[in-house]
Amino acid sequence: MAYNSDLTWMLGGPQGGGINSAAESFAKALARAGYRIYMNIEFHSNIQGEHSYYKVRISDRDKGNLSEKAHVLVSLDEETLLGNTHNEWPSHHGHLSEMVEGGVVIYDGALKLNLTGQRRDIHYIPVPFDDLLRKVLVEAGRGSEFNALRVMTNSVAGGASAAALGVDLALYQESFRGGTGRRAALAELNAKAAEAGYSYVMEALNNQHIFQLVPVKRPETPPLLMRGINAVALAKLKAGLGFQTYYPISPATDENVYLEANARSQDLTVVQVEDEVSAINMAVGAAHAGLRSSTSTSGPGFSLMAEGMGFASLTESGGPVLFLWMRGGPSTGLPTRSEQADLKFSLQPGHGEFSHIVVAPGDLRDIVEDSYEVFNWADRYQLPAVVLVDKKMASFFQTIDDLGLNNLPPIDRGELFTPNGNYLRYQFTDSGISPRSFPGQEGGVFWTTTDEHDQRGHITESAENRVQMMDKRMGKLQLAAREIPDSRKIHLFGPENAEVTVVGWGTTKGAILDVLEILEREDGVRANFLQVRMMRPFPVEAVARVLGRAKRTILVEENYSGQLGDLVREQTGIKIGQRLVKFDGRPFSEEELLEALRRALHGAEERIAVTHLRP
Repeated sequence: MAYNSDLTWMLGGPQGGGINSAAESFAKALARAGYRIYMNIEFHSNIQGEHSYYKVRISDRDKGNLSEKAHVLVSLDEETLLGNTHNEWPSHHGHLSEMVEGGVVIYDGALKLNLTGQRRDIHYIPVPFDDLLRKVLVEAGRGSEFNALRVMTNSVAGGASAAALGVDLALYQESFRGGTGRRAALAELNAKAAEAGYSYVMEALNNQHIFQLVPVKRPETPPLLMRGINAVALAKLKAGLGFQTYYPISPATDENVYLEANARSQDLTVVQVEDEVSAINMAVGAAHAGLRSSTSTSGPGFSLMAEGMGFASLTESGGPVLFLWMRGGPSTGLPTRSEQADLKFSLQPGHGEFSHIVVAPGDLRDIVEDSYEVFNWADRYQLPAVVLVDKKMASFFQTIDDLGLNNLPPIDRGELFTPNGNYLRYQFTDSGISPRSFPGQEGGVFWTTTDEHDQRGHITESAENRVQMMDKRMGKLQLAAREIPDSRKIHLFGPENAEVTVVGWGTTKGAILDVLEILEREDGVRANFLQVRMMRPFPVEAVARVLGRAKRTILVEENYSGQLGDLVREQTGIKIGQRLVKFDGRPFSEEELLEALRRALHGAEERIAVTHLRP
């Protein structure tokens, strides 16, 4: 049997049915063994009942995105296989179409499914999850606890999957073990449940694995299997975050809950407030008080924070840093689906003109660097900042050997006040940066107001003062543009003399890099990728330098219009030749982007909209 170096395992079932814990436990076991993992979940915005599914990509090398193909599919309900059979709208047709030829479908034998007329080129294995677990519990003398321990059917499914994928059962069982007392007893029950599922499928397959993962060397130190939203939170803690506000909203809530759970040990105050207006204004107040402050929200919440952003910029508060977890809009839109449609909004999030920084990380390492260093920039230039993240980044997991938390630059609080006898908080200076004082500092008293003000902070409508203050505040963007190195603003992957330059931002990064590698290997196309990470101040010269020598350009974005393409043309005068866009709430899969790029390369369409009718 040939070894497989790139397999996808998929688990589908009703929302709230435990697929998260089952998928994540299985993936963690594989990561500890040395396999590289990329995984993501798709789910509906209701709390329970609707169809959801997890895909786990398993490889011997890093992958930055998911494939549409599935090698092993575990189905905990009928809908995962056959789709919505009740003639309801919207409908879908299940996931059987995503299976590779010869793939394995493991499903709950209690469903009694009629699979007549379905694909005949894949293996169907009904597994009696409940019966197998009951047997394990009875043998352990705990048969009466079946209802309380029924969640262990997930371990049965994991063991069955290990058999189909050719994963060492002992490796999977090891993921349960550890702890003492009751925890150790439950771990052994889970291990036995996994063995029951493994043995059942091996018998059904005549003791032959359908697939066999390529062997990898087990690392002495297992890689991290890190979720994007947790990487953001860890970087914020490393940056010295002291005050976090939030109003619950998908997909930002998980970040706030994680910070809340770790607040006491980190000298951090997390406040759940009554609405997003309070969230931004409390965060601005905390920044004035000298704390590094932040708030996290998504599009609808950001809409309510517009005036607060202007307040922070006008008063030069040195923050807050706002994390915008983008989702499908407008209005409530697609609460649990991903999109990159808030770029233009983030650049002008309120009335009037004011200075703020906008950055857009693309993967785990970018997340850590940007989420940390943006606090330094907010302090140094005394302005608010926005970090553009999205639902995909919130929910994906990826293996990484080191987040790089120990390689970050020192904390920089910027220009701070020292007593001088005549303190002017908004003093005109050559750099435009005025020393900040914090409450309690002798001699550092100042006034602050949301109206235009003079150097001391007193309200004034003087035309001369207005011009000077606007020049002072807006000039900070020019200063930041000069001081922040290009390496933190853009990154060019691939050869400089490539035939094609692909332009993108945010979480399209992983898909683009994976697909460009395939294009070179299979089609002989030499392409490079220009990733734009800083959106404001926009790196005009750096982007123009790369695109000015590009032979052919293609934009890849997950929004309707291609907002980065518009920004590039506005700032540099360069029009990107073709636009590939996707806005159905699902990220580009590897196959979708590969097909779209090939279509663009062989045609002259200026805009290609990509969508696959998936559940």
